[in-house]
Formats: sequence, C-alpha cells, structure tokens
Amino acid sequence: MNKPGIHYTIKASHPEAHIYTITCKVDKPNTRGQKFQLPAWIPGSYMIRDFAKNIIRFEASDNNNKKLQVKKLNKALWQVEPVKAGIIIEYDVYAWDLSVRTAHLDTTHGFFNGTSVFVAVVGQEDSACTVDIQRPDGDSYKNWRVATSLPTLEKDLYSFGIYQAENYDDLIDHPVETGTFNLGSFDVNGIQHDIVLTGQHRADMHKLCDDLQIICQTHADFFGELPGDIKRYVFLTMVVGDGYGGLEHRSSTSLLCSRNDLPLRDQPQTAEYRNFLGLCSHEYFHTWNVKRIKPAAYLPYDLSQEVYTEQLWAFEGITSYYDELSLLRNKLISEEHYLEMLGKTITRVLRGNGRFKQSVAESSFDTWTRFYKQDESAPNNIVSYYAKGSLIALVLDFEIRKATANKKSLDNVMHILWQEYGKVKAGVPEMAIENIASDIAGTDLNDFFNQYLYSTTDIPLQEYFNQVGISLNSYISESIDNNGGNANKQESSIPLTTLGARVVADSLGAKLTHVYDNGNAQNAGLSAGDIVIAIDNLKANKSNLEKTIQLYPVGSKLLLHVFRRDELMTFSLTLKASKDNTWYLSFIEDVDDTILQNRNKWLNPV
Repeated sequence: MNKPGIHYTIKASHPEAHIYTITCKVDKPNTRGQKFQLPAWIPGSYMIRDFAKNIIRFEASDNNNKKLQVKKLNKALWQVEPVKAGIIIEYDVYAWDLSVRTAHLDTTHGFFNGTSVFVAVVGQEDSACTVDIQRPDGDSYKNWRVATSLPTLEKDLYSFGIYQAENYDDLIDHPVETGTFNLGSFDVNGIQHDIVLTGQHRADMHKLCDDLQIICQTHADFFGELPGDIKRYVFLTMVVGDGYGGLEHRSSTSLLCSRNDLPLRDQPQTAEYRNFLGLCSHEYFHTWNVKRIKPAAYLPYDLSQEVYTEQLWAFEGITSYYDELSLLRNKLISEEHYLEMLGKTITRVLRGNGRFKQSVAESSFDTWTRFYKQDESAPNNIVSYYAKGSLIALVLDFEIRKATANKKSLDNVMHILWQEYGKVKAGVPEMAIENIASDIAGTDLNDFFNQYLYSTTDIPLQEYFNQVGISLNSYISESIDNNGGNANKQESSIPLTTLGARVVADSLGAKLTHVYDNGNAQNAGLSAGDIVIAIDNLKANKSNLEKTIQLYPVGSKLLLHVFRRDELMTFSLTLKASKDNTWYLSFIEDVDDTILQNRNKWLNPV
C-alpha cells in the first residue's frame, strides 16, 4: 500500500443525539481549492438516498488551525478555499436509520457504512488512506469494541484505533459496528470468518457458526476459490424484534434480522431460521456475483448519480436462485423445505399483475425509480428482478441441462463469469451473460431470453418442472397473509371469495395497503389507504374482514362503510369467485429413470 496521504477520524461524539463527528486531513490538497463529495447511493441498494442530507455541520481549517472558507457547490459537494499546505475538514453526521444501508448511533451501539460518513477527496480517490475509529467519551462505553473487515494497524482485531484502506472505494466498502456484541469464528479455506451479533438474543452461536461455515465453504467450492484479496470475512448482524435485510460488501456483509430468525440450543430448525440461512447464503454468494463479477457500467462506480443496467436479473436473480438451492445441496435443509421456499417465490411472482406490465430487464433498468421506490400500486405495476429473476435462472438452468444432457448447467455459466470477468476485474458487458449461456448450451437461447427476460411472457413453469418430476399446484388461499409453499389443509369444493386486497390493522378498522388489479375490492371502487369500518352494518377489523367475506357465496352484494381520508363513504361489493392465488410444489412419485436422474443431478450434483 502506498503511503497514506488522507487521514480520517470518526467518533461517536454524541451517541445520545445520534451524531458522529468526522475529520479528514489532506496532506496535499488541490492548490486551486480542494473539493469534497459524499456519495448519493450505496452499491447494492439502487436508489438515490442523498446521504449528504445528514451532514449538519461542515468546517475547514489549515495546519495552523486557521479557519478556511467553505463553499457548497451542490447538495453533496463542498470546496475549500486554496491553501499551500495541508487542510483539515470537520463535519457532523446525524445517524438514526436502523438499516443495513446507512448509519445508526445511540447509547447502545454504533453502525455505519462509509458511504454515509466519509467524504471523498475529489481527485484523490485512488490515494491510500487511514481512519482512526475512536471510542466515545465516558465510562458507559469502556466495554465497546469495533467490528469491521477493514485491515487494522492494532494488535487486537476488535479494538478502537487506526485502520487502513487502499483507496476511497476500499474505504467505503467495509461497514463498521461498534458496541458490545457476541462474536463467533470459523475458517474457510484457511481464511478467518467471523459472525458478530449485536442486540439481545439467545442464539446458539455454535450452531450458527457450524451452519455458516458449511454455507461459506459450499460457495467457495462452487467457484473453486475465495477471492484472493479477502484476508478476513465478517457477518455484521443487528438483532432486533422485527427486521430483515442484508447488504453485501467485498469482505463482509451487513445483516438485519429478528431474534426469532436465529437458532436456539436443542431446538428444531424453524422456517424463520431457514430464511435467515438463505439471507446469509445470498449475501455471501454476492462475494463473487456483483462484488467482483459486476456489470461493466459499475466499473468504476459513479456514486453521484444513477447508473443503469439491465443485468440485475443475473446479479440478484441468479444469486437468489443459488442462495436457497445451495442450502439443499449442502444438506442444511431438506428437499421438502427447498420446494416450500421455492413455492413461496413462485407465489410472490404470480400474485403480482405487474409481471404483465414490466419485463425483468425493464425492472432492472428502472430499479432507481420503481423497484426501490415502491408504492401502493407496486404489485399491479412492477415485477421483481430478484424473485422473477430467480425463476428465470431456474428455468435457464433447466434449458442448459436439457440441451447438454445434464453435462452442463448454469453452474458452468457462473464459473466462466468468475474466471473471465470477476477474477480479472473486468466488467460484464450487457448481453454477455446471455451469449455465454448460449455457448454453454450449444444452442441459440435468444428466443428464451426475449420471451422471459425482455418481454412480459409468463414462464411455463410446469413444462420445466416436468423435466424433474415436480408438480406445480395452486389453490385459493383463505388469507392473503398465506405466502404459499404449502398445500391447502382445508380443501373445499365451494368456490371461495376474497377481498382482493392486502390489509393491516387500524384503530378504526381494517386498512387496505394494496388493492389488486381486477379484484373484488378494486371493482367495487375501493382504494389503497381506505379503512373499512363495517360490512353489512357490522364492525370490521383486520382479524374478521377476510373471514366475514368468505362466509358469503359468490354473487352476494355487501355494503361496506369506509373512511377515505376523513370522509365516510359506502361501497357495494359484489363477490366474484376468486382465482387461484397460492402455489406449492410436490414431487411426482411415479416417474421414469430419466426424470429421476434429471432431478438428482439438479438437486444433488456430485
């Protein structure tokens, strides 16, 4: 590493007020006036977040402590007056967003991503730098430690002190957790991996470490190696009452989970824990796919504005395909549990009419304004490049396997992407993945991609599942809260009716958050935001709304009293028979040897 010419300090100066104070010392500033810029977005979360809005003070001085003039050029760019010697800037950042994307600070812990707190020294982004992570003042913080994958100059990996980065891009790609936390460790290919849990919990750390070691080793074996620049990997996990999320980084990941997601000692595996393992698997797979195998448009990142690509179906969708499939392949979950998880993904995709209005490629391109800025119309108007992208990856895998008699698969596509792009730090051009898949399959797959990636054609899932002897089944769920994946336990020959809306509890009654296209609610004139207070003059609430409607036969007309804003309105709801809205998968027992072989090579490859 070159001798650092940029030196940052960061301190939780007022934890009770959620304020970090940061300084940045520049040894050789631009003699015409040094500019400083904070990113507008963070890689992996494709929305302009304008992190600079949280900077509440910005000052500058020279090496003699003489105050310098600062001019703000735009919402995230500052310029300091010209000086002949070094300069120091100091600024405060308000940190009160408990998410994996930004920064959060209180008297219990501190967390930050570099994109939220470290300004770039414009023109010197390639310079090496150091950062002094300082302990908050006061005895209350004497037991706090530091968790990050940044290389440290200290003897203790988890101590406050001096850390270093090769350049600005490196600096902002290692999130930091400070506080008191639980720590577990394991090795993968001789590289230390740590799991950090912050927050109250009763997790079985031994079980968690054992399972994460299996996940990480599976992915390392899949790609044939760990990236050579990883010296240590850290899972930074904030444990809360209700939360879920993850964001990948080059040598770590930031996770947010519920206490109920974690394993308890001597307790059976839960669906919540399987979801958490899937999240960990997803973020670790990103170590290769998107952190190193990345779109050409991201080399280098322009963090000041939107950067467009149609390839997120591959970087997120393919990752979403392998995150759960790998849990089956390494025996952390059963085949039945894998089908359940896959059935939930199918349900999520097929319930949304947005898949008929937006292609997955368009969803990727428009992620900045639509996918990451979802409103009440989202299920009707957009499609997820995560969810449908994973189904495209699934059937692409089947296409390649069928074309090559199981000699090749999507696995081979990923291996080529790693060797020819990720490992050598080359960006993946648009359409390159489609071309690689065609080469691997030995046949032109343009029609496949034009249908399922670039148009809104539904994927004929059952046709593909026939190759592996799996049946795709559906039914009308009695509750929109049923996420699918499991068979209907109460089969009924009587046509069911549903409201056709997603509902949450409200102090007045039942509030509609999403109203689905062509459903009974929309046809009656109901809208998202409406609060249903009565059905046929009887009080309505979240718990009884769906059940009450299902008591009426098809063709019934119901009188609904509804508050829209502060106006009381009445609507006539005519109940039409609902369509199937919930899907699950099951193995077909009586299949021939070829289909059984296809299934085994897919689910349990050697």
